Amino acid sequence: MKKIIVSLKAGVCALALASAMPATAQSLPTYLNNAAAIEARVEDALQRMTLREKVNMLHAQSKFSSPGVPRLGIPENWTTDGPHGIRVEVLWDEWNGADWTNDSCIAFPALTCLAASWNTDMAALYGKSIGEEARYRNKNVLLGPGVNIYRTPLNGRNFEYMGEDPYLSSTLVVPYVQGVQANGVAACVKHYALNNQEIDRGHINVIVSDRALHEIYLPAFKAAVTEGKAWAIMGAYNQYKNEHCCHNQILLNKILKHDWGFDGVVISDWGGVHNTAQAIANGLDMEFGTWTDGMTTNKNGAYSMYYLADAYLAQLQAGTANEEVLNDKVRRVLRLVFRTNMSPARPYGSFGSPEHAQAGRKIAEEGIVLLQNNKKLLPLDLSKTKKILVVGENANKKMTVGGGSSSLKAKYEVLPLEGIQARVGAAAQVTYVQGYESPAVRAQDVKNAKDPEKKNIDAAALRAEAVAAAKSADVVIFVGGLNKNDRQDSEGNDRKSLDLPYEQDVLIAELVKANPNTAVVIISGNAVAMPWVKQVPAIVESWYGGTEAGNAIAAVLFGDVNPSGKLPFSFPVKLADNSAHALGEYPGNHVNVTYNEDIFVGYRWHDKENLKPLFAFGHGLSYTTFEYGKLSANKTSLAATDNITFTVSVKNTGTRDGAEIVQLYISEKAPSLPRPVKELKGFKKVFLKAGKEQTVSFTIDKTALSYYNETAGEWATTAGKFEALVGASSADITGKIGFVLK
Repeated sequence: MKKIIVSLKAGVCALALASAMPATAQSLPTYLNNAAAIEARVEDALQRMTLREKVNMLHAQSKFSSPGVPRLGIPENWTTDGPHGIRVEVLWDEWNGADWTNDSCIAFPALTCLAASWNTDMAALYGKSIGEEARYRNKNVLLGPGVNIYRTPLNGRNFEYMGEDPYLSSTLVVPYVQGVQANGVAACVKHYALNNQEIDRGHINVIVSDRALHEIYLPAFKAAVTEGKAWAIMGAYNQYKNEHCCHNQILLNKILKHDWGFDGVVISDWGGVHNTAQAIANGLDMEFGTWTDGMTTNKNGAYSMYYLADAYLAQLQAGTANEEVLNDKVRRVLRLVFRTNMSPARPYGSFGSPEHAQAGRKIAEEGIVLLQNNKKLLPLDLSKTKKILVVGENANKKMTVGGGSSSLKAKYEVLPLEGIQARVGAAAQVTYVQGYESPAVRAQDVKNAKDPEKKNIDAAALRAEAVAAAKSADVVIFVGGLNKNDRQDSEGNDRKSLDLPYEQDVLIAELVKANPNTAVVIISGNAVAMPWVKQVPAIVESWYGGTEAGNAIAAVLFGDVNPSGKLPFSFPVKLADNSAHALGEYPGNHVNVTYNEDIFVGYRWHDKENLKPLFAFGHGLSYTTFEYGKLSANKTSLAATDNITFTVSVKNTGTRDGAEIVQLYISEKAPSLPRPVKELKGFKKVFLKAGKEQTVSFTIDKTALSYYNETAGEWATTAGKFEALVGASSADITGKIGFVLK
């Protein structure tokens, strides 16, 4: 025991020294870097703690921190909002910024943009970069990434997530988590689970089949835990089976901790805890935001009144609460501490660096999706284009601020207009006309911020000015879409409509009538309706691109970057073509919402109903062309313990270097129960020089053919005929081949 005592204290001292020494100069016992050593330290610390010290570690002491144990040298835990950048430092008990001068971060692209890259290397780069930023600011828990499924295009927080497909989000979340945690920062994957709308999010009870839960809504969380080894999970606000997800017996104790073997901490969403008894028994480990300004109610001495604070301590002291349950929670928090801010292997991190800005730009460039390019309007040729008109408020509006918990104080943000002007330089004349305007809103996270004066916006006059200017331009670049205002892409509320706000649809229609050479750039984290789609030759979805957004957009528009992004969710023609709306169960009746569409989310619904989307899941064009060869397989049948490999060649048949995302879908030909027409089960992003060809292979086993058997409560497969399909999107299948599962 004496050796362990020395090791614990030595670990603390060594950590202090490490902050002043380069990583290569650290010489520490190797046993501190392995799981067994961590568990020994956890048990040693646990048996030294008083009952009050244990309870104190389970609840907040400020807006974003929880106590350590100073007597034992155990530091505080400091969380930070993500997942797109490290949030501004806030006052101890308030959401308002503390007005530091050294907390301006790099804003990374929204996670919809990362998902649109379909590139695990970009996910790893994202996680590494944002993890370094969090580490430098001495945060040991990053509150992200978000992996909730895109069920409806009206969800205000869809921009924080990775799309509609569980396989795509599962594949991308793993390297993101690993990249963050390599920096000694815990990734806190959120919002577990079924948080698919903002309306009534604090109490709505989600009624969903076990099959849809396991096939659609849980896989990304499972991958983050079982493959990514995430150290933290955040519970959702909503309810499942009439229990809030932050203290939910089935989700937390049974599935997460028992079935998946999760050994990390379950952290509540801010204000997501409602009951001491349930918080104790149903799997919650750390409570944040319960009685604090800006979420529910402010009270004096708030932190001692948390559900896992004095009320819990009183039960323990009276012997009515089991101390072993408490010890399990504390072990998890201690494990978090020893993995993060007491890890001797923890690097320094870096913050606001040019390298991080360029990483964000690279991700943004790979995520931008060329939706349409009729007449090959793009890329713009500056040898022929001398008068460029840029129209749209979003061309000159910051998008890194607002939107709820993802709002950032960015070191800088290159706006689309600035990016276009910088790229064009003296080669052409760039003129800007606003064209439309959104109402001004109160600044977020600013103390004593006031509502701006209401302004009468003359939409007709703004529109007329833009249309008049369009007539004399060689090309018009319209930059519009959504923004971070309430009821747009923003936490706390959902959109009211699929349509573009602020009369943009009317403006676009008139612009293209005045000048057929009009390219539309949409900035959003959601699908939007496009009633003008047949008139506009070129459409680009650029998402929220972060610090380097404007430069990334310009690089694609002028051909410095060949677009390679593909949609991570379907764009329906109209709202009724989305399954959550087609079946009438969104947003519910303020008490319950039933997922009547079951497993048929996104492209699964379009396939089932034979609905043509506006733009399909997986769709994205390039400035070059690709030709797929014949799909082949290394065998015609698959045994239950075997695997099968599918192979297809892809050739760049154009004149530009470019990248294609080859997608593999699997279909069961005569299923014994309802199944999707096809499901994504593999993808690879292939970079090819002009004229070059590459062979792409996918190997699957029976898990790719499985469904969740509700009766047995486990995954199952049924012998029968299957088909593998490859293509450029869910609606552009280029090859098929059949095989049999024995």
